[in-house]
Amino acid sequence: MYKYFLPNEYVKDVFQISPEALKEKGIKGIITDLDNTLVEWDRPEATPEIIEWVRMIQEAGLSLTILSNNNQSRVESFCRSLGIPFICDARKPLVKNFKKALAMKGLKKEEVVMVGDQLMTDILGGNRSGIHTILVVPVANSDGFVTKFNRMMERRIMAKLKKQGMIKWEE
Repeated sequence: MYKYFLPNEYVKDVFQISPEALKEKGIKGIITDLDNTLVEWDRPEATPEIIEWVRMIQEAGLSLTILSNNNQSRVESFCRSLGIPFICDARKPLVKNFKKALAMKGLKKEEVVMVGDQLMTDILGGNRSGIHTILVVPVANSDGFVTKFNRMMERRIMAKLKKQGMIKWEE
């Protein structure tokens, strides 16, 4: 059961994700979480660094879609200025909207990566969907109410994964 919480990769932040390396692996698209993956959960707009990262991803020919559990006004206001398609109220880790994101892109699950900061939503949902998962360190130390509960559960899961020797990186 714990294998569903284990990401395929772990990086410090999205800036460590190389479009060239993804393309070499046959990846054509990125599905990414928004809050605490790209920007702080309470930051309404993209930072200059994220704007540049999005530009770099798009120039490399990779498609990008935001898959967020947050509401439409939050996600749409962030994505509109960047021209990024999105799915809000995604109810991750349910697989329905992961499949919807793949269909929107016209890509197979083998051609996409899921990037996120939460084991309980992003990684679990991506793994259950058969998508390569990349866990990033949350960009903020604070979280909304529901995420605080998830973080507590994640710490327990991480401890179990580490005890079983399944984690190959240092925190």
